[in-house]
Amino acid sequence: MGEPRVIKKYANRRLYDTEASRHITLEGIRQLIIDGHDVRIIDDTSGEDLTRNLLLQIVAEQEQAGKPVLDAQLLTGIIRIYGGPMQNLMAEYLLKSFQTFTTQQNQFQEQMRAAMTATPMAAMQELAANNMKAWQTMQEALLGAKPGNKDDTE
Repeated sequence: MGEPRVIKKYANRRLYDTEASRHITLEGIRQLIIDGHDVRIIDDTSGEDLTRNLLLQIVAEQEQAGKPVLDAQLLTGIIRIYGGPMQNLMAEYLLKSFQTFTTQQNQFQEQMRAAMTATPMAAMQELAANNMKAWQTMQEALLGAKPGNKDDTE
């Protein structure tokens, strides 16, 4: 989405959204992220990047409310990885897994949107066309020739 939205954290622990020119809560930051914005949270006096720490705080609050995503077994496994030779590999694996999950979720949502907007007849025609392609591919693989084509030697 371009440049991340800058949030400043002041010494009094208040957070300030520099783009909207207003104070913001952790819940407000969570909502920005849900809405698709990237954020960067910096300490106003030192300029230190606090993004990761505050995102962890938001995740911890979400884990306390409702049904958690990170169960005790998963958290225990993550803790055991820290400081070991597999830490970097695990971090990369988790990132790639989450990216793949997100991509698949977006594709599924798009397919559902398309299915909901298509007329029943159009959906049936598309299904029939896909089935015919699959049938032809199977015949070509089994018979080694395209269906409907006669041998020129007759």
